[in-house]
Amino acid sequence: MANISRYNPADDAFDDLFRGFFMRPVRFEGQQEVQMKVDVSEDDKAYTVHAEIPGVKKEDIHVTIDGSQVFISAEVKNEKETKEGEKVLRSERYYGKVSRAFTLAQDVDEASAQAKYNNGVLELLLPKRITAKTRKLVIQ
Repeated sequence: MANISRYNPADDAFDDLFRGFFMRPVRFEGQQEVQMKVDVSEDDKAYTVHAEIPGVKKEDIHVTIDGSQVFISAEVKNEKETKEGEKVLRSERYYGKVSRAFTLAQDVDEASAQAKYNNGVLELLLPKRITAKTRKLVIQ
């Protein structure tokens, strides 16, 4: 019992095969990395979310609200082709998906929520759901 060691599945040779499998695609020179940066602010009545999603069409942005959980996803499509006359010298395509999910402190009123997309910034106005105030029961 003197030589007890902890098993680490990351040390397994089979796991090494899949270690880089779920990484982002390779980024080419001059191609900007697609990220979604999110700012969330709050006042007494609502949450305001600003998400930077440059280079995406508003039709490719999806927002889902479930209680206090907010999920934003966008499909990124980038095609670039350089031609000289009839001959194609370089053609690059990138298709991918970016997403962010977060939970707010209070439930959102989905019926009154609003979304705007302008100049690569998605703005969400998420009104807080009015909850019934707690009531103290009198014991008889």
